[in-house]
Order: sequence, then C-alpha cells, then structure tokens
Amino acid sequence: MKKTYFAILGAAAILSLATACSSKNVNEPTANESSQSASSESSSNGMDESSPMDDLKEDAKDAVLPSEGTADAKQSTMTGTISDIKDFMFTITADGTDYEFSFEQDQKPDGLSDVKDGDKVTVTYTGTVSEVDAFSGTVLSVKKAE
Repeated sequence: MKKTYFAILGAAAILSLATACSSKNVNEPTANESSQSASSESSSNGMDESSPMDDLKEDAKDAVLPSEGTADAKQSTMTGTISDIKDFMFTITADGTDYEFSFEQDQKPDGLSDVKDGDKVTVTYTGTVSEVDAFSGTVLSVKKAE
C-alpha cells in the first residue's frame, strides 16, 4: 500500500517538474525577431535609426586595449632579484614578494638579455603589477642595479 502511494507521488512529482520546465511560452518573439520587427517599423516610418549592435561595434573600434598602452601611461620602477627568466615572462622578488612580468615573445624588454637569474635589477614598466593579479602593462627596460 505504501509502495503504491510513493509510486503515485513520485510520478506526480516527475510530471509536475516536466510540465514546469516545458511551460515556456513559444509565441513570444525572440530578441532577434523583435529587433527585426522594430527595424522594419522604423524603416517603414522613414526613420533612420542605428541598431544597438552598431553602436557597440563603433565603441569597440574606438576602445584602447590595455596591451596597446597609451602615450601618457605612468612609468613605474621596481628593484629586486630577477629569477625564472623565460621567453615570455620573468619574476622579480622585491621585499620577499614575487611579482611576475609578462611580455610578448617577439618583443623582449631592453636589457633583459644582459641579466641572468639571481641578479639585482631595476625594471621600468607601465601598467599595474600585483602579487595576485596578472601583470597588465608593458615592460620598458630591465637594467642591472648597483
């Protein structure tokens, strides 16, 4: 008897979940259809409106990526011990904290080839450096410190 009640209760629960998930109104226009109908209405009214996507595309063209940098970017320096020199990054240990500086493989910073692991160096860079976040900027030069 109890098994029958549980079976009926389980079937009812499954049916209610199935109907709740499929209760989506299919007659509503999708975002694409509504934007097409809005553009056709504006063109039939003689109005020339640009779509929001056109505005986003124009904004994206004008945007400056952090990797591109700007002429007025603030230059900063950090002095520490260099280690883990690789083709695309190196690590500076300053005040017991490790900071990773990354760069494009084909654009090594000036002076990087003159230093080796364990040297005390001064790094000149733009952007921000953090011990937890990835380096977002450009390494301008690496010089051996006195």
